[in-house]
Amino acid sequence: MVHINIVCIGKIKEQYLKDAINEYSKRLSKYCNLKIIELPDKKIPDKTNPAIDLQIINLESNEILSHLPKDSYNISLDLKGRQFSSEEFANKISDIQFCNSSINFIIGGSLGFNDDVRKICNESICFSKMTFPHQLIRIFLLEQIFRAFKINNNETYHK
Repeated sequence: MVHINIVCIGKIKEQYLKDAINEYSKRLSKYCNLKIIELPDKKIPDKTNPAIDLQIINLESNEILSHLPKDSYNISLDLKGRQFSSEEFANKISDIQFCNSSINFIIGGSLGFNDDVRKICNESICFSKMTFPHQLIRIFLLEQIFRAFKINNNETYHK
């Protein structure tokens, strides 16, 4: 059974989002060993500038890098990443599983992450060119991972 780690910046505060994450985590337990690694986000001051933003990005990126399990396939969620259909994503998960026992999905903070994180990633994916709250993207990711397993196991799932 593949290990899937979601390494993300920021804690989920809203109960309805926690409920959705718990529901998908429960559903995924049939298909994978899921671990969500929540790392604290750095407070962004009201008055900021590019130097402060870069400092926050680097601090959060270093935190991400220190929590990535070794010898894993790393996928970042990045606006510059490739967009997949659900079927293409399912095929990607299947292909990765064939050669790797662990997949890390990386979700940066609200300012993103630096090139050090990008360099260690095997690839980047993008769910949309639209901007969404990071907490919501975590649910989108869990849902698509669950959908991928359903597709790969020829099980029905709503369209």
